[in-house]
Amino acid sequence: MLFAKCRLCFYLNCKNLHLELHFVTLLLRFFSRKCTVLKLFGLCMLLVLGSVLWLQLSCSGDLNQTVRDGLPPHQPCPAERQTPTVDDPSWGPHKMAVIIPFRERFEELLVFVPYMHTFLTKKKIRHKFLIINQVDHFRFNRASLINVGYKESGNDTDYIAMHDVDLLPLNEALDYGFPEEGPFHVASPELHPLYHYKTYVGGILLLTKKHYHMCNGMSNRFWGWGREDDEFFRRLRTAELQLFRPKGINTGYKTFRHIHDPAWRKRDQKRIAAQKQEQFKIDPEGGLTNLRYKVESRQELTISGAPCTVISTSLECDLNQTPWCQFS
Repeated sequence: MLFAKCRLCFYLNCKNLHLELHFVTLLLRFFSRKCTVLKLFGLCMLLVLGSVLWLQLSCSGDLNQTVRDGLPPHQPCPAERQTPTVDDPSWGPHKMAVIIPFRERFEELLVFVPYMHTFLTKKKIRHKFLIINQVDHFRFNRASLINVGYKESGNDTDYIAMHDVDLLPLNEALDYGFPEEGPFHVASPELHPLYHYKTYVGGILLLTKKHYHMCNGMSNRFWGWGREDDEFFRRLRTAELQLFRPKGINTGYKTFRHIHDPAWRKRDQKRIAAQKQEQFKIDPEGGLTNLRYKVESRQELTISGAPCTVISTSLECDLNQTPWCQFS
């Protein structure tokens, strides 16, 4: 079967090449004669028809393969296949839920999911991607979306990765394994390309579900961009959890690729009403216990061969407690 598929790919490529050579011959005949307006018009028509014919043959290759081999449409030749979907129990007993808080950054998502699927598969890390897509009309709330991801992650996972969609690991020595001893900050300050202060725990943070529950998740008070990670650092200390970070990584600030373009997509850093004062306070009661949300839809998608689940979520806001969830 594999030989037949490759032979078919070769046949289609040769057929296309023969037609392209014939088309070039026609063009040369036109150029060898005296140029007139009528001939120029005819040449333009030939170019258009040739392009349409080439596209038709290219797109019909998969259909021909379907008819001959009984395969589904758009099946690539073996050499072009993507990293397979693998959840191999022999890789270990633990499985990670990669939680991606998300809103409208589709160009970054199209890069992130296939890249991270390949990265984690090479490291034999059992995983699944949960894109928590905020679809309400309130300001973006990264912390609440991570709380939703934890709640919706299912019983088949036992630890989570709080993972920014615009941060890609470049060093394969980075550890994404089960953080049994305590929270593991993959994107540590000495490695992150932008944030270098000691109490930073954003970007990529791994926790067991037990440890995340001990912290009561993240505070839901942070609408807009920033500060929710700093508050979560205090929660880790309150829960008496030791924070671990990578060792032996010598790639420095080139350990990650940051694909966010601030000129194209600006951060929502506005501070409204009492938000400027409240953002530095600890939220001892808020978190998983007062999270309010509604799942609008759940969709299973595949991006370049990488599976993911998109959970479209509407968050609820108590205007008496956090009026800054809305733009003034």
